[in-house]
Amino acid sequence: MLKYSDYIKLDGIAAAEGIRNKEFTSAELTACAIDRAKQINPSINAIVHESFDLAHEQAKYVDKQPELLKQSRVAGLPFLVKDLAEVKGLTTAYGSTLYENHVSPQHANIVTRYIQAGLTILGKTNTPEFGLTLTTEPRANGPCRNPWNLDYSTGGSSGGAAAAVAAGIVPVAHASDGGGSIRIPASCCGLFGMKPSRGLTTTGDTLNESWGGMSVGHVLSRSVRDSAAFLDVIRLDHSHLYPLPPSPDSFYDSIHQSSITHKKTTHSRSV
Repeated sequence: MLKYSDYIKLDGIAAAEGIRNKEFTSAELTACAIDRAKQINPSINAIVHESFDLAHEQAKYVDKQPELLKQSRVAGLPFLVKDLAEVKGLTTAYGSTLYENHVSPQHANIVTRYIQAGLTILGKTNTPEFGLTLTTEPRANGPCRNPWNLDYSTGGSSGGAAAAVAAGIVPVAHASDGGGSIRIPASCCGLFGMKPSRGLTTTGDTLNESWGGMSVGHVLSRSVRDSAAFLDVIRLDHSHLYPLPPSPDSFYDSIHQSSITHKKTTHSRSV
């Protein structure tokens, strides 16, 4: 049985590799994430809508799909979705009391990609009302608190995602960024956060779903390689609403290629 003391040491890639190598199961990872959420979330208020039972079922399903585990570099990981993105059957309130009873009838396009990649969704993370401010203190759900110091801000608008990752609930969590909403929480909570170029990744089907292209979805993570791997999950291979920027075939693979090239260059200079 996987212990939390071991779970917390793993970034997303290491955890997914452990599943593929049969060192532990997705169900065990998910159980660790849920136990940690139950322990720490009352203090930090990162998760505002829970789907723990569903996550258990999703994890058991993934464990029975060897082809999915082979195809997806991140399959089996416990995951959280920011409460601005629709997850079918879960409440999506956009951090507002206006939508407190709104149950999503369908998945957002980015969530569909995450589910197809084999992620188990534990719930939705705290965000300011409609993601409009750079702190996460909505009246609807109350303030999200920084796990490094409960008196400090997590930033926003992806403050709940940042708090959940920094607190060790999940290694990676969905986030979105229009004017700093990934990058600011990353800075506040000691994480890695990057806003992808407009048009590079999956988005909604209308301009208003992404603030006319200003808002882009991605993740907050503890490692650069996790961010690269999740960028591969949501990158587009053809233009959708906006022109498609040039990009490598795989951001994850390009990290390792760059590392190899750097080592060779460093070695040649030292000779």
